[in-house]
Amino acid sequence: MTEPTVHIIAGPTASGKSARALELARVHNGAVINADSLQIYQDLPILSAIPDAQEMGDTPHKLYGFLKPEQICSAQKWRELAEIEIRACLDAGQTPIICGGTGLYIVTLTRGLSHIPDVDGTIRARFMAQAESEGAPALHAYLTEHDPKAAARLHPNDTQRLIRACEVFAGTGKPISYWQDQPRSGAMEGVDFEVEIVMPARDVLYQRCNKRFELMTQNGVLDEVAALDARIKSGEIEEDAAITRTLGFKELQAYLRGMTSLEEAIELAQIQTRQYAKRQTTFFRNQALV
Repeated sequence: MTEPTVHIIAGPTASGKSARALELARVHNGAVINADSLQIYQDLPILSAIPDAQEMGDTPHKLYGFLKPEQICSAQKWRELAEIEIRACLDAGQTPIICGGTGLYIVTLTRGLSHIPDVDGTIRARFMAQAESEGAPALHAYLTEHDPKAAARLHPNDTQRLIRACEVFAGTGKPISYWQDQPRSGAMEGVDFEVEIVMPARDVLYQRCNKRFELMTQNGVLDEVAALDARIKSGEIEEDAAITRTLGFKELQAYLRGMTSLEEAIELAQIQTRQYAKRQTTFFRNQALV
């Protein structure tokens, strides 16, 4: 018996993968299921480039903007939610179309996860305290010495992932990259994954990154950043909550706090976006997704 097909449309930010997923959905009676670790949050729809109301109205979209900013969603949790949505699509006679640029999410769905031993909570607490007192770059420096492979792929301000990588090394004596290279388990079964990587030429991709951010600043992105920043200032949301990793948030936050000009904030955000797109491009070129 032929297994049902699940389409995966992956690629770097601003590559055009959302448009491709919509095109595919129209042809195959599809539903688009989000595989972007920041589009899962509800408070920055413009900045995270969540599909607009018309796109969502024309085609079913799942797992977009469903989490509050203080919540955390691991790759394993996303996989569980994605499988529920995939099964629901198939039961309804729809074609599931996974769309996103978070490679770890996609690999977890198609190939499973490597088992990482549990780590004593006191070790995590130690690195959390260090991040609080010295800043995330101190953890990045620790990783550069002990797990250069992980350090190379993590941003120096990605506090949550840096803490995780540090605690794994300190708790197991082996880098997280070692455990991630071990045999995997937990991949979704009973479906056939068909993968398409949307990968424009670098100059085209970078132009799209720049242009998209300029359009965001014209379409209300400052208002949504200001609203979230107000909740951070009030203590309702942590300063380093996962949602604050959304590309451009820190730069626009700095502008709103009077620490830089809008022009400089936009330029820095565009640089960050291009650098992130470059890392994603490298990942998708080198990583087997299925």
